[in-house]
Amino acid sequence: MARASGENKRTAASVKKEADDVAKWKRSKGVKAPLAPAKMNSQDPHALAGTRDSILEVAIGREVRAGRNKLGINISDLSAATGISLGMLSKIENGNTSASLTTLQAISRALGVPITTFFRRYEERRSASFVKAGEGLSIERRGTRNGHQYHLLGYSPEPSSKIVVEPYLITLTKESDVFPLFQHSGMEFLHMLEGEVVYRHSDMRYTMTPGDSLFFDADAPHGPEQMVKLPIRFLSIICYPRTDD
Repeated sequence: MARASGENKRTAASVKKEADDVAKWKRSKGVKAPLAPAKMNSQDPHALAGTRDSILEVAIGREVRAGRNKLGINISDLSAATGISLGMLSKIENGNTSASLTTLQAISRALGVPITTFFRRYEERRSASFVKAGEGLSIERRGTRNGHQYHLLGYSPEPSSKIVVEPYLITLTKESDVFPLFQHSGMEFLHMLEGEVVYRHSDMRYTMTPGDSLFFDADAPHGPEQMVKLPIRFLSIICYPRTDD
């Protein structure tokens, strides 16, 4: 058994030496180790995935931070007003702990808001817009004509939302001599599904085929300029700030 163990040790050592030799050779040839994938500075779509309790903690934390920012005070000021440690307040605002009702009551008094404020967003009903295939609402938009179809695939039902999102399925089935350019506030995202079109944005032109996407500031003149291959189908998602009527 001792002899077998010794052979195993020598084998492991030789494997390590071979790996080291390969690494040295790569360095001598200027071969760099592969870089780790770069992290995108974006929101994690699964950041709130977890138990209902953890989502409640996050909702409370956001309301506490919002209330503090509204008053223009920092976390040290809130700590002094409530007698709650900076560490505990930081955990509460980041949704990393479950605060007791006594703690939340002290915070609500310091912020001058009802304690129920902290549960407002958690208890709000959130709706969704579901559209079956072929049932999108047909919309008359500037430039709509025979063969040019705009179907609204959803809408923003929440009046409290600060952003309006309009997703359209646009179908172009007949050529047009003149296709007016659009210009409106917000941002727009296009994704080609079928056909081929030369799409203009400002003074640039993009030849788009299935799978291509275009994201742009919709305040600049834009629209299909040349319909190369019909029928043409693409998704258009427009986002703009909601304004009070």
